[in-house]
Amino acid sequence: MEKSAIVGVLEEMAVLMELHGENPFKVRAFQNGARVLETFEGDVAAAVANGELKQVKGIGAGLFADIRSLVETGGLPVYEKLKAETPAGLLEMLSIPGLGPKKIKAIHEGLGISSVGELEYACLENRLVDLPGFGEKTQTKILKSLEFWKKHRGRFLYAEALPVAQALEAAIARMPGVERVVIAGSLRRKAETVKDVDLVAVASHATAVMAAFVSLPDVEQITGQGETKSSVRLKNGLNVDLRVFAAEDFAYGLLHFTGSQAFNTTLRQRAKARGLKLNEYGLWRDEERLPASEESDILAHLDLPYLPPELREDRGEIAEAEAGRVPVLVTDQDLLGVFHVHTHASDGEASVRDMALRARALGYKYIGISDHSASAVYARGLTAERLAEQQSEIRALNEELDGITILSGVEADILADGALDYDEAILARLDFVIGSVHSRFGQDRAQMTARLVRAVSHPQLTMLGHLTGRLLLSREAYEFDLEAVLQAAVKHGKIVELNANPHRLDIDWRDLKRVRELGLQIAINPDAHSLKGLEDTRFGVAVARKGGIRAEDVFNAQSLEVVTARLRQ
Repeated sequence: MEKSAIVGVLEEMAVLMELHGENPFKVRAFQNGARVLETFEGDVAAAVANGELKQVKGIGAGLFADIRSLVETGGLPVYEKLKAETPAGLLEMLSIPGLGPKKIKAIHEGLGISSVGELEYACLENRLVDLPGFGEKTQTKILKSLEFWKKHRGRFLYAEALPVAQALEAAIARMPGVERVVIAGSLRRKAETVKDVDLVAVASHATAVMAAFVSLPDVEQITGQGETKSSVRLKNGLNVDLRVFAAEDFAYGLLHFTGSQAFNTTLRQRAKARGLKLNEYGLWRDEERLPASEESDILAHLDLPYLPPELREDRGEIAEAEAGRVPVLVTDQDLLGVFHVHTHASDGEASVRDMALRARALGYKYIGISDHSASAVYARGLTAERLAEQQSEIRALNEELDGITILSGVEADILADGALDYDEAILARLDFVIGSVHSRFGQDRAQMTARLVRAVSHPQLTMLGHLTGRLLLSREAYEFDLEAVLQAAVKHGKIVELNANPHRLDIDWRDLKRVRELGLQIAINPDAHSLKGLEDTRFGVAVARKGGIRAEDVFNAQSLEVVTARLRQ
């Protein structure tokens, strides 16, 4: 092993030891040893072989033995063991400016956070505010550091990329000669994460538009510039491509660059089977190009009805369209109420009154308040007494407020054995109960499946919250048998949440087809912790559309009368 690699191991060893709360003197020994070795000018392997390195100040007997192991075997068992015992996300968190091992250890031990995504989510839920040694200012600094760190990632959340793309779309639309511009690519298909932004435009002077595009204030680097296509990287790290087409080519360009690649391939094969040739510039029968002013015209030439962009993933939607089964997808306007809303009684920012008034202003007819249950100590979960007090507050507000009905609920922790937090008698007094897993994510597949199935069988459970436990770009879903849990939900008449928080978007859109097939209803819930968070339902609607969900499949797209009747059941 080369000297630089050995120094790296010693430095990382010090970090790992500090994360695990090792004796500070031992930590310092590795830190000092790394610095000494870095400045050592001789041949390390030779100095180990002849014992010279043992005489160097700062290299004690124990450290010399570790260096010898690295030189002779290329490994260090104690280092490898410690690394295996350390969540990889903790080491990733070290790359965030201002976060050292001590703070990361405190966050990990105090809140159970093991990844960057979990850290950001916790900050957004104000969980660091009450952590000893932190507070509001530290939490704000960490959030700012996270913003800096995220610009270096390869992918972006849909909710992060969308406003950036919309701002670019508006800026390009104002450029001289631009007749039309549309967001294409994975953003138009409403993918939960994206690696870049595609924009497709019609303009009379493409070269001038390209020059203006690469000169926009947010552009950090021009990665390509041509007459009809240019590529840039923005200051936040997002890559953007702009393509300009003639008006008669636009529909073809938009269809092609919306994708997906697999969808485009299947369309080309369909065209070929009809004696046609399809590409981004046209649909051809020999030398004749078939006219198309909109994407629907192209699809009609291929004997297909219009397919919404969200569905274009080549997952059977073309066959469904051919059979006349394109669903009328749910829209933002279809939602009549929201569930899964937190207040400052637990880890939210606003009062019940303010959340209700904001929901009314957004056009909702009802709002379901569901603060955390008592087991969620990290989120100031409500004791039975505090929950009863909140119910009294909600009853009084329902007497006072017009145009909005407040439903009293809770987000009850699904405990390790599948039981729900609170006694059944307490849960029975609520209008609804959301059950969610917030701990023990590492249970094996059988344990987690049994845990969720038992929770679903609870008579007071209304809906399963963020079913898979994933955090996008951060934490994978825990292992469990999805089919078994969905079948249990059918058996017991439960609702499955589509958590609209852009960090979750859980349940995965790919699983919504099975949800529909089983006849389960979903609830598109914002998991709101602030007034602004109530607007996150739009991200959930995007995912629902991508999964082929209709308004009739959505619990909170039903009237208050229908909803309350179902809740009474």
